[in-house]
Amino acid sequence: MKLFAKIFIVILIAGFIGIQFIKVDRKNPTVKADLRAPQEVKNILKESCYDCHSNETKWPWYSYIAPLSLLIEKDVVEGRRELNFSEWETYDSKKKAFLMKEIWEEVENDEMPKAVYTLTRPNVRLDSVKKNIIKKWTTGY
Repeated sequence: MKLFAKIFIVILIAGFIGIQFIKVDRKNPTVKADLRAPQEVKNILKESCYDCHSNETKWPWYSYIAPLSLLIEKDVVEGRRELNFSEWETYDSKKKAFLMKEIWEEVENDEMPKAVYTLTRPNVRLDSVKKNIIKKWTTGY
């Protein structure tokens, strides 16, 4: 192996080790006012949405390994900012109506749950039955 390649590999390994020391916030804030919905809807949302869209995130083992830890933290922070089921009952009716429309659009267009998330957890994918339950809930609100 040429000297340049060896140096490059050492730098990569050092970078991988170094990035492990970047602090990632995996705290789950207190649930303020959790969503009240029919149990079948809530079960689907808990399984497929709550890890990014609630204060009840289940942090998988790979969320402790950078760079995945950084990407997962970013997705959770962004997800909670856009929609947080743990604060749902604090939203006014106008915001809830807007979010219901958004939820269905994201689900209908297969944008949620994110494809990268379903790679490691195929059970969170939404089949047509689950989609129809969500559709009925969001459009009948």
